[in-house]
Amino acid sequence: RHPRHAPQPRMQTPPFRRQACLLWRSRLTIRRFSSQASRLDTLKSERKAARPDSLNGCQADSSQEALPKPSDAPTEAFLRDKEHVFRLDDSFVSGYKNRKAPFGFNGLGELVYHRTYSRIKEDGTNERWHDTVQRVVDGTFNMQKGWVRRHGLGWDEAKAQAQAQEMFERIFNFKFLPPGRGLWAMGSNLTEERGIYAALNNCAFVSTSIPEGGDVSKPFCFLMDASMLGVGVGFDTVAASQGLRVLGPDELNRSRFQVPDSREGWVEAVGMLIDSYFKHGASAIDFDFSKIRPKGSPIKGFGGIASGSGVLESLLEDIRGLLDPLAKTGGTLGISTVVDLMNMIGKCVVAGNVRRTAEIAFGPPRDPEYLNLKNYEENPQRLPHGWASNNSVYAEVGMDYTDICDRISDNGEPGLAWLDNMRAYGRMGDKPDMKDWRAMGGNPCLEQTLESFEMCCLVETFPTNHDSLEDFKATLESALLYAKTVTLGQTHWPEANEVMSRNRRIGCSMTGIAQFITQNGLDELKTWCEEGYAHVRECDQKYSDSFGVCGSVKLTSIKPSGTVSLLAGATPGMHYPESRYYLRRVRIPVNSDLLEPLEKAGYDIEDAVGQPGTKVVAIPVDAGEGIRTTKEVSMWEQLSLAAFLQRHWSDNQVSCTVTFDPETEGPHLKHALDYFQYQLKGISFLPKLPAGAYPQMPYEAIAEEEYREAIEKISNLDLGSKKDHQPETLPPPDLYCDTGNCASSEK
Repeated sequence: RHPRHAPQPRMQTPPFRRQACLLWRSRLTIRRFSSQASRLDTLKSERKAARPDSLNGCQADSSQEALPKPSDAPTEAFLRDKEHVFRLDDSFVSGYKNRKAPFGFNGLGELVYHRTYSRIKEDGTNERWHDTVQRVVDGTFNMQKGWVRRHGLGWDEAKAQAQAQEMFERIFNFKFLPPGRGLWAMGSNLTEERGIYAALNNCAFVSTSIPEGGDVSKPFCFLMDASMLGVGVGFDTVAASQGLRVLGPDELNRSRFQVPDSREGWVEAVGMLIDSYFKHGASAIDFDFSKIRPKGSPIKGFGGIASGSGVLESLLEDIRGLLDPLAKTGGTLGISTVVDLMNMIGKCVVAGNVRRTAEIAFGPPRDPEYLNLKNYEENPQRLPHGWASNNSVYAEVGMDYTDICDRISDNGEPGLAWLDNMRAYGRMGDKPDMKDWRAMGGNPCLEQTLESFEMCCLVETFPTNHDSLEDFKATLESALLYAKTVTLGQTHWPEANEVMSRNRRIGCSMTGIAQFITQNGLDELKTWCEEGYAHVRECDQKYSDSFGVCGSVKLTSIKPSGTVSLLAGATPGMHYPESRYYLRRVRIPVNSDLLEPLEKAGYDIEDAVGQPGTKVVAIPVDAGEGIRTTKEVSMWEQLSLAAFLQRHWSDNQVSCTVTFDPETEGPHLKHALDYFQYQLKGISFLPKLPAGAYPQMPYEAIAEEEYREAIEKISNLDLGSKKDHQPETLPPPDLYCDTGNCASSEK
């Protein structure tokens, strides 16, 4: 076990889940292939190749011989074989081509879709909503078909076509949505041709614990690689407790490295430099950046515009500047240095204004060095990069929260994660099961419990877009099927594949919860949570069976939601809106072809403050009749709703940022945590900001009269036929998190 600041639970690996899983797989295999001896032998070898440690606690079947496991990665020949490619029936899709997509929030949803998720088609036009949904569904079932056929499980084309059409209808009508990166990447050349399935995952976690003789750079490289794919990554500070001495490279023994013009090349350069400071006799490295494409060049694979070599050169110099003084004094890798390295990498990733990613650091709750990382009066040298992560502590049940709460009242940090609760419990209303006894942390918005190197896919359901509980259950099945399919894709990290194939963790989330409570009441939400959760578990067993894999270790969560909820016109996650009527501001590049139709439609557009080359569009929004706002929902009620969802729905976690008044509610923080530490796995806080605390805030409350005047100025908006001169370009990130509470960005 890795050393931790938080106490380790003392109990043995629970055997029941692995035993049940292996028995189920054995019976399934024998039942399905008893008459086909050669195929049975193949599946036996696959099953045996998965060692006991990689099967969630199951004991290995000693009666089976160990043979090589077939590769899960598609070969080029397989991808070229059109018989293996799934496609929705053209006649079905054609019925949606002229159907208006039910985007939400007075054009906001449609704008966010075209700005963020509409890819360029072969004819040079942007996708329309039905095109995107078709690409995503085709890609999902193509992954399934490849997996099933490669493993000899039997593919039913008619059944798959029916399931795919059901999924298409539910995505098109915003009953559920894949994560934003799924809308962008699924079914594109990233998955169909290059097999980069890691890009389909929302989030990850990596421990900085370095095994004896291991490369110090590995966790830092993992974070950089994942971040460049748009994956948010959490990390701990365990390496600071290992006494890793910074040696420094041998300046008299120099080597040259020409950095390849690729994501992998940048990551390799960073890894080489970090390791040169920790290995005896390592040579000093001179980097050659001549192969890196110039600034402004298009990135045709993942999308975006190249930033040039400058941001990488700056990162490498920053790393040298951080480690050289430690090497001269014989210092060791400390907490500040660990977080600095991760934050510098995060700054590099977003510096090109292409990737939107997030980091979260987890550290000890009583260490002044860690707790003061964002005290820029004490640590002014961290100001250029300290913004790159949210910082949380590993809280301990029963601890004194006084000092933590004083800091939260000042600036909202740190957040809290109760690792013991994360490991011991699924839903907090169920008995502890210790399924996650190997968990080490969580993702940046803290809705997922994760092991080191584990990645996870989240999907988002919209309960308010359903007429009945049965309709919602049908949506949950399609949503789970999408997420479960993503778990079939291999990443390019063996460590990640090992833990992900063992856990197959997913997160079926609900959003628009404030709207649902307003329309239906809390008791109805409880019913939908309880019955919905039971149905998700049934569906997981069903599809785990059909794919020949173990059930997911955990299945449900509440994510904070960002741009995805805007598409459907839903309030984000469990959070209440700032106001019933408000302006939602969206940032768009000045050269985007989206600006012309927005101007014609009458939306207010202005230059972005502090962001050259960017425009800000203000869109009037009505969150719905009768909905309460953050001014009307107390800190205690927000905590109670988070605990309610953690008890009745989420077996992973509930992402909740509690807004509070520092003067009237700040003194009660400690007492609130004393009560809710037994009901939550994680929580963060945000002091309420006064109106106009900074220019062009993402949300600005307005009066009903102002809303009506703004709406009267707006005519029909048509974005469907626009061409974008920047192929496959991701939008610039908002300076502040879409939800106002999760991803940090430079201010």
